[in-house]
Amino acid sequence: MTQPLNDLTERLLKAAERAGADSADAMAVRGTSLSIEVRGGALEQAERSEGVDLGLRVFLGHRSANVSASDVRPSTLEDMAIRAVAMAKEAPEDPNAGLATSDQLSRDFDVAALELSDPAPEPSPAALQEDAATAEAAALENKGVSQVQAASAGYSAREVHLAATNGFSGGYRRTDRGLSCVAICGTGTEMERDYDGDSRIFQSDLRHPQDIGRRAAERAVARAGARKPPTGSYPVLFDERIASTLIGHLLVAANGASVARGASWLRDALGTQVLPAGLSLHENPHRARASGSRPFDAEGLPTQPRDIVAEGLLTGWTLDLATARKLGMQSTGNAARGTSSGPSPTTWNVALTPGQNSREDLIRDMGTGLLVTSMIGSTINPNTGDYSRGAAGLWVENGEITHAVNECTIAGNLRDMLLNIIPANDARAHLSRVVPSLLVSGMTLAGN
Repeated sequence: MTQPLNDLTERLLKAAERAGADSADAMAVRGTSLSIEVRGGALEQAERSEGVDLGLRVFLGHRSANVSASDVRPSTLEDMAIRAVAMAKEAPEDPNAGLATSDQLSRDFDVAALELSDPAPEPSPAALQEDAATAEAAALENKGVSQVQAASAGYSAREVHLAATNGFSGGYRRTDRGLSCVAICGTGTEMERDYDGDSRIFQSDLRHPQDIGRRAAERAVARAGARKPPTGSYPVLFDERIASTLIGHLLVAANGASVARGASWLRDALGTQVLPAGLSLHENPHRARASGSRPFDAEGLPTQPRDIVAEGLLTGWTLDLATARKLGMQSTGNAARGTSSGPSPTTWNVALTPGQNSREDLIRDMGTGLLVTSMIGSTINPNTGDYSRGAAGLWVENGEITHAVNECTIAGNLRDMLLNIIPANDARAHLSRVVPSLLVSGMTLAGN
């Protein structure tokens, strides 16, 4: 008989109290996942998994420990609590460790309004295989495609429940549906590949498999005949598919954990300009049908919209309880955790202010430079913001795309790069990170 997750977390908390814990929180996750991969029109791989994961964190004063298990038997719950308390006794004291106070807890959260779970039935393996096969066939219709490396479709559903001895108890269910295709053009040393894909909470929102296959093929064929670009200083346009990685570096540097460690190139930048005037980076954990939405954080605190950057100025750090206490601040309700580890600060849905021009306008206006469509590897100095990454994409000459490029490196300093970005207006609104293509002038390219 399936046990309710709230019952499992309450049992864990009671077991922790019996074992001698001063306080505790517990997390239970029940999940199902299904993935299908097709190659050559035939089923290549099928995987399904399901189970329950449990996590228990206990406190003895300012000492804490976390244990996890995937066994829901009563004896296992008791053993988890005993082990956790024994571990906490040996743990070093952390003056910042501890649960939220009752006045900090989220009380009135509306899970239904976030539309995190598709009420439609779980798709059958046959339906997933058909979607993947359709995407593969669409890619192969392009005469420039030599093969499809992979076409895959997947589905997952998770129930999450969090409870603590401070009185918090809450949970939600979420689903994910994805489809992707990787196409290859050319043969031997001339092979190039690219991809397309989509991931949604609701099956009805997912793009059509034929569209995904065709787009993957077009992108792969566009990379045929790639060669190294010249070395020098050129404008670089980060395609919308990868532009969010640039903003991601800002988010990491503005994370309270990085700041508390002193490992952030933004550690002294609070209240200063980090983006061009007029650009804001807004976080909204309450967007419907968005993967980064949460009704509450992993410490039971309410999530709330905020500006991480407002009109170019850095307004604050991303904080959970422990990092907030260490920095003498208040949590921003951004704690995330899994069953096997304690909370850490993370961001939810973020959106960068869009520009007025299209990506095509920026290509026209950039003159001669590089449109980056993919990157590999990275060397980022967290203390200085020095940035270097391998890149590939399309070369722009006098405002027009002329040929594909690969095997090059782009370099700069994140502080300077972000202060000079010019955004396009092509961001996809359904993503958790809504970031358009970004033009950065004067980056260093290392090619021929």
